[in-house]
Amino acid sequence: MSRKNRMAEKQKAKNSLFRRKNDQPEKNGIRLAKRWKRGIASVFFSRFALVLIFLVFQAMLMLNLFDILTFIIAEYVIGYEFYLALLELMQLLLIVIVVNSRMNSAAKVPWILLLSAMPYFGILFYVWTKFEMGHRKIKKKLNDMKKMPGCTLHQNKGPAERLKKADESSGALSNYLFKIDNAPVYENTQVEYYPLGEDKFISMLEELEKAEKFIFIEYFIIAEGYMWGNILETLIKKAEQGVEVRVMYDGTCELSTLPHDYPRRLSKVGIKCHVWEPIKPVVTSSYNYRDHRKILVIDGKVAFNGGVNLADEYINRESRFGHWKDTAIKLSGSAVDSFTVMFLQMWNVNEKVPEDFSKYLDLYDKGKKAKGFVIPYSESPLNDHKAAERVYANILYNARDYVYIMTPYLILDDELMTALRFAAERGVDVRLILPGIPDKKAVYALAKKHYKNLLRTGVKIYEYTPGFVHAKVFVSDDRRAVVGTINLDYRSLYHHFECATYMVDVPCTKNILADYRATLSKCRVVTFDTIKHEKLRIKLTGSVMKLIAPLL
Repeated sequence: MSRKNRMAEKQKAKNSLFRRKNDQPEKNGIRLAKRWKRGIASVFFSRFALVLIFLVFQAMLMLNLFDILTFIIAEYVIGYEFYLALLELMQLLLIVIVVNSRMNSAAKVPWILLLSAMPYFGILFYVWTKFEMGHRKIKKKLNDMKKMPGCTLHQNKGPAERLKKADESSGALSNYLFKIDNAPVYENTQVEYYPLGEDKFISMLEELEKAEKFIFIEYFIIAEGYMWGNILETLIKKAEQGVEVRVMYDGTCELSTLPHDYPRRLSKVGIKCHVWEPIKPVVTSSYNYRDHRKILVIDGKVAFNGGVNLADEYINRESRFGHWKDTAIKLSGSAVDSFTVMFLQMWNVNEKVPEDFSKYLDLYDKGKKAKGFVIPYSESPLNDHKAAERVYANILYNARDYVYIMTPYLILDDELMTALRFAAERGVDVRLILPGIPDKKAVYALAKKHYKNLLRTGVKIYEYTPGFVHAKVFVSDDRRAVVGTINLDYRSLYHHFECATYMVDVPCTKNILADYRATLSKCRVVTFDTIKHEKLRIKLTGSVMKLIAPLL
């Protein structure tokens, strides 16, 4: 192929990534991608509709086959009376198993209700979920990878011992996180806090321009538009310069924000791409476990983490639920290695043979000095440790003066409810900032069901009047803080792959506290009176949703 033809093919590949190119706005001469919008007709005749039909067909087929099988057994093998007795025995047995299981107590209630009200469906559904169909292979691959040399991290004794002397509770927590998550504690890592998605976006573009070796991107949502258009322009340019660029996003993006063939389009411009658990016409329990992480690693020197996805609403270029309040951090230093390993582990689940991570590690600037301790950590639905919940509970149980929290969702299990209430009852100033304008009305109604119990023990609750809070922030006693992707709900704590950064005595903690106080000034206070005058529809919705909260 001639050079002219190669250039034409390359330009064609670029154009395929930017829809409606002629209508795109410009900034500094750069054409930007507009959000990919689907009409009703295009959705109805889309791949998604076809996949949905296949999934529904498979589910119905499974139920019908089970129905036929039970009919044959009841009619020709054991008889209906014995079959009904057997069904009741199985129902009782499974309820006993659920009650005595290691499952969170709040999650046991919906299972018991389901098995009691719909034993036929409940038994089938419980057996199907507990067989872990669809994600056993993922679980085995991740566990095997963590045992391979070159795919794990080591804990230097110095930082761990100094953290224990500086803060005994955080030192004990760091031991736990390293044991169950291979999450070391680091020193000499500079942390910069961004109180808005717009601030993170500007910094991301600046850091991407500096990339020389590799760029790793892992995000729950990537959506065509102003934000991703600018980032993509830079990624394409860097790939042309020889920088290794990898992009990974969650498979649910195919339902609303990106076309199914997007990985192929990216590969044509030199960008490697994986989709985490793409939606396929196969019924599997793995669809329940989404990749909710937000990670950007550049050259092993800089990493970004926080709640901000790569879509226009996160930088307030598009208004969906009023002003979008989000937060993020940038790490520069040794702690970047943890985010590099997190990314590579998830990336290599899709590879036949896991690569050696070592060439991407230990590349940070050794001359950088910074105060405090930093522990990037992850959460996985494929184990029983629940690191995310333990970190939040540890902060609440060890707080002396205050714990300030921002979260978009509030769906609490018994452990976190107890930790929040106990902290307030001890005299700790516990404050929660939640959205004033919800993105999911049913979940918003469910959050309000916790308000009264929390207020009774002294927890203060505020709602952000300008719009939606998507930040996931804890800050306590002027020294401990967490910024990451982990919401106070069952999906983040039990069903999603997540990540966050735990910080102790890091200078930017004062910036997190200042931002919290500034956000507080834009909030309305929740009181017993405001709860009393809540709309009946919201109260009823919350009551119903609470029955199935752990399944959300």
